[in-house]
Amino acid sequence: MALTPADIGASRWDGKAHRMEVWYSTFTDPATGDGYWLHYETVAPTEGNPYAHGWAAVFPGGGPARAERFGPIPIDVASPASPEWFRAGDAVVDGSSMAGSAGDLSWDLRYKDDGAPLFTFPKWSWEREVLPASQVVPFPTATIEGTFTIGDRPVELSGARGNLARIYSHGSAERWGWLHADLGGGDVLEIVAGAPRRRGPIMLPIVPLVQLRIDGKDWPRQQLALSRRQRARVELPDFSVTTRSGKRRLRAEVHVPPECSVVLGYTDPDGATATCTNSERAHAEIVLERWDGGWRTERSWSRETAHAEIGTRP
Repeated sequence: MALTPADIGASRWDGKAHRMEVWYSTFTDPATGDGYWLHYETVAPTEGNPYAHGWAAVFPGGGPARAERFGPIPIDVASPASPEWFRAGDAVVDGSSMAGSAGDLSWDLRYKDDGAPLFTFPKWSWEREVLPASQVVPFPTATIEGTFTIGDRPVELSGARGNLARIYSHGSAERWGWLHADLGGGDVLEIVAGAPRRRGPIMLPIVPLVQLRIDGKDWPRQQLALSRRQRARVELPDFSVTTRSGKRRLRAEVHVPPECSVVLGYTDPDGATATCTNSERAHAEIVLERWDGGWRTERSWSRETAHAEIGTRP
Protein backbone atom coordinates (compact mmCIF):
# COMPACT_ATOMS: atom_id res chain seq x y z
CA MET A 1 0.00 0.00 0.00
CA ALA A 2 1.35 3.41 -0.96
CA LEU A 3 2.23 5.77 1.87
CA THR A 4 0.66 9.20 1.49
CA PRO A 5 2.30 12.42 2.72
CA ALA A 6 -0.30 12.52 5.51
CA ASP A 7 0.66 8.97 6.59
CA ILE A 8 4.32 9.97 6.78
CA GLY A 9 3.73 13.33 8.42
CA ALA A 10 1.67 12.10 11.35
CA SER A 11 3.54 11.41 14.60
CA ARG A 12 4.43 7.75 15.02
CA TRP A 13 5.95 7.82 18.51
CA ASP A 14 3.99 5.43 20.74
CA GLY A 15 5.57 6.20 24.11
CA LYS A 16 8.63 3.93 23.86
CA ALA A 17 11.91 5.21 25.26
CA HIS A 18 15.09 5.73 23.21
CA ARG A 19 13.28 7.35 20.28
CA MET A 20 13.69 10.64 18.42
CA GLU A 21 11.23 12.04 15.90
CA VAL A 22 11.86 15.06 13.67
CA TRP A 23 9.95 17.31 11.28
CA TYR A 24 12.13 19.81 9.46
CA SER A 25 11.65 22.26 6.64
CA THR A 26 14.22 24.21 4.62
CA PHE A 27 13.31 26.75 1.98
CA THR A 28 14.60 29.72 -0.02
CA ASP A 29 12.87 33.04 -0.68
CA PRO A 30 13.03 33.56 -4.47
CA ALA A 31 12.78 37.34 -4.04
CA THR A 32 15.95 37.68 -1.93
CA GLY A 33 17.78 34.34 -2.00
CA ASP A 34 17.57 34.24 1.81
CA GLY A 35 17.32 30.76 3.34
CA TYR A 36 15.27 29.46 6.27
CA TRP A 37 15.37 26.32 8.41
CA LEU A 38 12.70 25.10 10.85
CA HIS A 39 13.36 22.08 13.05
CA TYR A 40 10.74 20.42 15.30
CA GLU A 41 11.79 17.45 17.44
CA THR A 42 10.42 15.10 20.07
CA VAL A 43 12.82 13.08 22.21
CA ALA A 44 12.00 10.11 24.43
CA PRO A 45 15.22 9.66 26.44
CA THR A 46 16.56 6.33 27.57
CA GLU A 47 16.13 7.73 31.07
CA GLY A 48 13.89 10.65 32.00
CA ASN A 49 10.73 12.26 30.69
CA PRO A 50 9.91 12.86 27.00
CA TYR A 51 10.16 16.42 25.72
CA ALA A 52 9.70 18.51 22.59
CA HIS A 53 11.97 21.27 21.37
CA GLY A 54 13.41 22.77 18.21
CA TRP A 55 14.79 25.84 16.53
CA ALA A 56 14.51 28.28 13.66
CA ALA A 57 17.39 29.68 11.62
CA VAL A 58 17.72 32.38 8.98
CA PHE A 59 20.45 32.67 6.34
CA PRO A 60 20.38 36.16 4.79
CA GLY A 61 22.40 36.83 1.68
CA GLY A 62 23.82 40.07 3.06
CA GLY A 63 24.63 39.09 6.63
CA PRO A 64 25.57 36.32 9.06
CA ALA A 65 23.27 33.37 9.70
CA ARG A 66 21.59 33.02 13.10
CA ALA A 67 19.46 30.49 14.98
CA GLU A 68 17.09 30.60 17.96
CA ARG A 69 15.78 27.67 20.00
CA PHE A 70 12.41 26.91 21.61
CA GLY A 71 11.60 24.43 24.39
CA PRO A 72 12.20 21.95 25.87
CA ILE A 73 8.57 21.32 26.80
CA PRO A 74 7.29 18.08 28.44
CA ILE A 75 5.06 16.03 26.16
CA ASP A 76 2.73 13.04 26.10
CA VAL A 77 1.93 10.67 23.25
CA ALA A 78 -0.22 12.53 20.71
CA SER A 79 -3.75 11.35 20.09
CA PRO A 80 -3.97 9.39 16.81
CA ALA A 81 -6.98 11.54 15.89
CA SER A 82 -5.11 14.83 16.36
CA PRO A 83 -4.75 16.89 13.16
CA GLU A 84 -1.49 18.28 14.54
CA TRP A 85 1.64 16.26 13.83
CA PHE A 86 3.73 18.20 16.35
CA ARG A 87 2.99 20.72 19.08
CA ALA A 88 5.27 22.35 21.66
CA GLY A 89 3.70 25.53 23.00
CA ASP A 90 2.98 27.70 19.96
CA ALA A 91 5.25 25.61 17.70
CA VAL A 92 2.95 23.53 15.50
CA VAL A 93 3.20 21.43 12.34
CA ASP A 94 0.28 19.84 10.51
CA GLY A 95 -0.51 18.74 6.97
CA SER A 96 -0.62 22.24 5.51
CA SER A 97 0.97 24.71 7.93
CA MET A 98 3.93 25.45 10.19
CA ALA A 99 3.88 28.04 12.98
CA GLY A 100 5.85 28.95 16.07
CA SER A 101 8.33 31.26 17.72
CA ALA A 102 11.90 31.01 18.98
CA GLY A 103 13.64 33.98 20.59
CA ASP A 104 12.79 37.00 18.46
CA LEU A 105 11.95 34.85 15.43
CA SER A 106 8.37 33.85 14.65
CA TRP A 107 6.61 32.30 11.66
CA ASP A 108 3.13 31.59 10.35
CA LEU A 109 3.47 29.62 7.13
CA ARG A 110 1.43 27.47 4.79
CA TYR A 111 2.87 24.88 2.42
CA LYS A 112 1.67 22.59 -0.36
CA ASP A 113 3.20 20.07 -2.73
CA ASP A 114 1.53 18.06 -5.48
CA GLY A 115 4.55 15.77 -5.84
CA ALA A 116 4.89 12.26 -4.40
CA PRO A 117 7.05 11.53 -1.32
CA LEU A 118 10.75 10.99 -1.92
CA PHE A 119 12.17 7.96 -0.09
CA THR A 120 15.86 8.65 0.54
CA PHE A 121 15.98 5.51 2.69
CA PRO A 122 14.12 2.46 1.33
CA LYS A 123 10.37 2.69 1.87
CA TRP A 124 10.38 -0.49 3.96
CA SER A 125 12.80 1.08 6.46
CA TRP A 126 10.19 3.72 7.28
CA GLU A 127 7.33 1.24 7.43
CA ARG A 128 9.04 -1.46 9.51
CA GLU A 129 11.53 0.53 11.67
CA VAL A 130 14.21 -2.15 11.20
CA LEU A 131 17.12 0.29 10.87
CA PRO A 132 18.49 2.57 13.62
CA ALA A 133 17.15 5.53 11.64
CA SER A 134 15.09 6.36 8.60
CA GLN A 135 14.49 9.60 6.71
CA VAL A 136 11.83 10.39 4.13
CA VAL A 137 10.72 13.59 2.39
CA PRO A 138 6.91 13.60 2.17
CA PHE A 139 6.95 17.07 0.58
CA PRO A 140 10.15 17.29 -1.54
CA THR A 141 9.16 20.21 -3.79
CA ALA A 142 7.00 22.28 -1.47
CA THR A 143 5.88 25.85 -2.06
CA ILE A 144 5.80 27.96 1.12
CA GLU A 145 3.73 31.10 1.69
CA GLY A 146 3.22 33.31 4.74
CA THR A 147 5.09 35.52 7.16
CA PHE A 148 8.46 35.00 8.85
CA THR A 149 9.20 37.74 11.39
CA ILE A 150 12.77 38.61 12.38
CA GLY A 151 12.74 40.89 15.41
CA ASP A 152 10.21 43.58 14.46
CA ARG A 153 10.65 43.02 10.70
CA PRO A 154 8.05 40.83 8.97
CA VAL A 155 9.14 39.08 5.78
CA GLU A 156 6.32 38.14 3.43
CA LEU A 157 7.16 34.90 1.63
CA SER A 158 5.52 34.09 -1.68
CA GLY A 159 6.50 31.12 -3.80
CA ALA A 160 9.39 30.09 -1.56
CA ARG A 161 10.68 26.66 -2.59
CA GLY A 162 11.86 23.95 -0.27
CA ASN A 163 10.78 20.80 1.50
CA LEU A 164 9.31 19.24 4.61
CA ALA A 165 11.10 16.07 5.71
CA ARG A 166 10.80 13.48 8.47
CA ILE A 167 13.22 11.44 10.61
CA TYR A 168 12.44 8.66 13.06
CA SER A 169 15.47 7.21 14.82
CA HIS A 170 17.39 6.22 17.92
CA GLY A 171 19.68 9.23 17.44
CA SER A 172 22.05 10.88 15.03
CA ALA A 173 24.75 9.14 13.00
CA GLU A 174 28.42 9.09 14.00
CA ARG A 175 29.05 11.64 11.25
CA TRP A 176 26.99 12.65 8.26
CA GLY A 177 26.43 14.90 5.28
CA TRP A 178 23.00 15.97 4.04
CA LEU A 179 21.90 17.81 0.92
CA HIS A 180 18.56 19.01 -0.42
CA ALA A 181 18.81 20.73 -3.79
CA ASP A 182 15.86 22.03 -5.79
CA LEU A 183 16.95 21.57 -9.40
CA GLY A 184 14.01 23.33 -11.01
CA GLY A 185 11.03 22.10 -12.99
CA GLY A 186 10.05 19.59 -10.30
CA ASP A 187 13.50 17.95 -10.32
CA VAL A 188 15.10 17.54 -6.91
CA LEU A 189 18.08 15.79 -5.29
CA GLU A 190 18.21 14.45 -1.73
CA ILE A 191 21.36 12.93 -0.21
CA VAL A 192 21.91 11.47 3.25
CA ALA A 193 25.45 10.14 3.75
CA GLY A 194 25.99 8.78 7.25
CA ALA A 195 28.18 6.45 9.28
CA PRO A 196 26.40 4.42 11.99
CA ARG A 197 27.15 5.22 15.63
CA ARG A 198 30.50 3.80 16.68
CA ARG A 199 30.09 1.18 19.42
CA GLY A 200 33.73 0.14 19.65
CA PRO A 201 37.23 1.01 18.39
CA ILE A 202 36.34 0.54 14.70
CA MET A 203 34.92 3.46 12.74
CA LEU A 204 32.34 2.24 10.22
CA PRO A 205 32.36 3.71 6.70
CA ILE A 206 29.91 6.33 5.52
CA VAL A 207 27.01 4.93 3.49
CA PRO A 208 25.51 7.45 1.04
CA LEU A 209 21.81 7.22 0.17
CA VAL A 210 20.82 9.20 -2.91
CA GLN A 211 17.47 9.96 -4.53
CA LEU A 212 17.29 12.04 -7.67
CA ARG A 213 13.88 12.91 -9.06
CA ILE A 214 14.32 13.87 -12.69
CA ASP A 215 11.56 14.24 -15.28
CA GLY A 216 9.10 12.73 -12.79
CA LYS A 217 11.11 9.54 -12.18
CA ASP A 218 13.15 8.60 -9.09
CA TRP A 219 16.69 7.21 -9.45
CA PRO A 220 18.28 4.93 -8.27
CA ARG A 221 15.69 2.32 -7.31
CA GLN A 222 17.72 0.12 -4.94
CA GLN A 223 19.60 2.49 -2.62
CA LEU A 224 21.09 0.04 -0.08
CA ALA A 225 22.07 -2.48 -2.77
CA LEU A 226 24.52 -0.01 -4.30
CA SER A 227 27.09 0.10 -1.49
CA ARG A 228 29.94 -1.17 -3.70
CA ARG A 229 29.19 1.48 -6.30
CA GLN A 230 29.02 4.43 -3.94
CA ARG A 231 31.66 6.67 -2.45
CA ALA A 232 31.37 9.42 0.12
CA ARG A 233 33.77 11.81 1.82
CA VAL A 234 32.60 14.04 4.66
CA GLU A 235 35.00 16.59 6.13
CA LEU A 236 34.05 20.10 7.21
CA PRO A 237 33.36 22.29 5.30
CA ASP A 238 32.90 19.95 2.30
CA PHE A 239 31.48 16.60 1.39
CA SER A 240 31.20 14.65 -1.82
CA VAL A 241 29.18 11.65 -2.97
CA THR A 242 29.43 9.45 -6.05
CA THR A 243 26.83 6.78 -6.81
CA ARG A 244 26.31 4.44 -9.78
CA SER A 245 23.32 2.42 -10.92
CA GLY A 246 22.95 0.79 -14.29
CA LYS A 247 24.46 3.06 -16.95
CA ARG A 248 24.16 6.20 -14.84
CA ARG A 249 26.53 7.85 -12.40
CA LEU A 250 25.85 10.87 -10.20
CA ARG A 251 28.57 13.02 -8.64
CA ALA A 252 27.84 15.74 -6.08
CA GLU A 253 30.35 18.17 -4.58
CA VAL A 254 28.97 20.23 -1.69
CA HIS A 255 30.53 23.17 0.15
CA VAL A 256 28.99 24.33 3.44
CA PRO A 257 30.39 27.86 3.89
CA PRO A 258 31.29 28.54 7.55
CA GLU A 259 30.52 32.25 7.15
CA CYS A 260 26.93 31.40 6.08
CA SER A 261 26.26 28.59 8.56
CA VAL A 262 24.85 27.97 12.00
CA VAL A 263 26.41 25.47 14.41
CA LEU A 264 24.02 23.64 16.74
CA GLY A 265 24.27 20.76 19.19
CA TYR A 266 22.12 17.64 18.99
CA THR A 267 21.41 15.35 21.95
CA ASP A 268 20.51 11.69 21.32
CA PRO A 269 17.97 9.83 23.46
CA ASP A 270 20.87 8.06 25.22
CA GLY A 271 22.47 11.42 26.12
CA ALA A 272 25.29 11.34 23.54
CA THR A 273 25.89 14.62 21.71
CA ALA A 274 26.66 15.62 18.14
CA THR A 275 27.36 18.90 16.38
CA CYS A 276 25.81 20.00 13.10
CA THR A 277 26.98 22.76 10.79
CA ASN A 278 24.05 23.78 8.60
CA SER A 279 23.67 26.27 5.77
CA GLU A 280 20.78 27.13 3.49
CA ARG A 281 23.29 28.94 1.27
CA ALA A 282 25.49 25.95 0.46
CA HIS A 283 27.18 25.53 -2.92
CA ALA A 284 26.44 22.30 -4.80
CA GLU A 285 27.90 21.08 -8.09
CA ILE A 286 25.92 18.09 -9.38
CA VAL A 287 26.67 16.05 -12.49
CA LEU A 288 24.58 13.17 -13.86
CA GLU A 289 26.48 11.02 -16.38
CA ARG A 290 25.58 8.14 -18.66
CA TRP A 291 27.91 5.37 -19.82
CA ASP A 292 28.29 5.21 -23.61
CA GLY A 293 31.73 3.74 -24.11
CA GLY A 294 32.82 6.37 -21.58
CA TRP A 295 31.11 8.64 -19.08
CA ARG A 296 29.27 11.47 -20.85
CA THR A 297 27.40 14.28 -19.09
CA GLU A 298 23.64 13.83 -19.32
CA ARG A 299 22.64 16.76 -17.06
CA SER A 300 24.44 19.10 -14.70
CA TRP A 301 23.37 21.66 -12.11
CA SER A 302 25.11 24.34 -10.07
CA ARG A 303 23.33 25.74 -7.01
CA GLU A 304 24.43 28.56 -4.67
CA THR A 305 21.37 28.25 -2.38
CA ALA A 306 21.35 24.51 -1.73
CA HIS A 307 20.42 23.26 1.73
CA ALA A 308 23.19 21.21 3.34
CA GLU A 309 24.52 20.02 6.69
CA ILE A 310 27.60 18.26 8.03
CA GLY A 311 27.43 16.45 11.36
CA THR A 312 30.27 15.37 13.62
CA ARG A 313 30.85 13.91 17.10
CA PRO A 314 30.73 15.34 19.69
